[in-house]
Amino acid sequence: MQDFLERAYALRAQGKPFAVATVVRAERPASARPGMRAIILPDGTLEGWVGGSCAHPVAVREALHVLREGTPRLIRLSPRPDAGEGVVHHLMTCHSGGTLEIYIESFLPDPQLLVIGQGPLAETLVALGKLQGFDVWVAAARGEAAVPGADVLLTLDQIRARVTPHTYVVVATMSTYDEDALEQVVGAGAAYVGLVASRKRAEAVFVYLGRRGTAAEHLQQVKVPAGLDIGAVTPEEIAASIIAEIIQARHTRRSGEAAAPPAAEASPAAEATDPICGMRVEVATARHASEYQGVRFYFCCAGCRETFERDPGRYAAVKM
Repeated sequence: MQDFLERAYALRAQGKPFAVATVVRAERPASARPGMRAIILPDGTLEGWVGGSCAHPVAVREALHVLREGTPRLIRLSPRPDAGEGVVHHLMTCHSGGTLEIYIESFLPDPQLLVIGQGPLAETLVALGKLQGFDVWVAAARGEAAVPGADVLLTLDQIRARVTPHTYVVVATMSTYDEDALEQVVGAGAAYVGLVASRKRAEAVFVYLGRRGTAAEHLQQVKVPAGLDIGAVTPEEIAASIIAEIIQARHTRRSGEAAAPPAAEASPAAEATDPICGMRVEVATARHASEYQGVRFYFCCAGCRETFERDPGRYAAVKM
């Protein structure tokens, strides 16, 4: 337990996302027991124990879903499809049988709001960001007065190394050093980059950065002008429109509505469906496979493979 807590604390301190799976109920002869836990990382690594070969892949797959959605879930692995409302059921296919209920929750880094600049607009952004639960950072040129209320103060040359996929950036230098600020954040992987400027001013900034080697596709990701179009005029209204746009961007990412960048071409056989239980099996690491009529089938466990091999024609027909 101590090692588990230390590992979870270390991941939190490093700002890394992870999920925790906890066995909350078990019926013999399931191998896991209530209270057993595991940490699941975004790459699918499972550290700990929540069950054997039947439970492991299900826990990982469901944990990755929880990490994407940010919503916890209770899963049930059982030979009986009797899960209640709000419970995700998976068929227990291991010969040993038994039932497991596993609660999975995500631990995601606090989102960061990075405000670059100073003045009334920057001050209002800091205040509104704090109200929305952001970890607020402020960066300014050397010699500028610090904006009060920030959690972290940075110089421009410290920005790029601190940007993460959970960082929302607002460049509000009032045209004094837009170029220097944007050069530090575009292409750094931030969730959002907004520039407080007119489109004409932004065009001149983008031309300058393009000449300095900034990729056009990175510049296209900058929102200009930052904020929702609500007719904002005062610094307070503009700040409110920007925070509203950032909240909208956060929820869009969570719901999966945001257009994802084209993924690298992957092999169509990267995953296969277990013809017995319907689980998704990673082909590259599958430990259980069988061939029938020239087609290779992959299984989550030995039990599914043995069931298939007793009557391959019956189950192969489902896939073929």
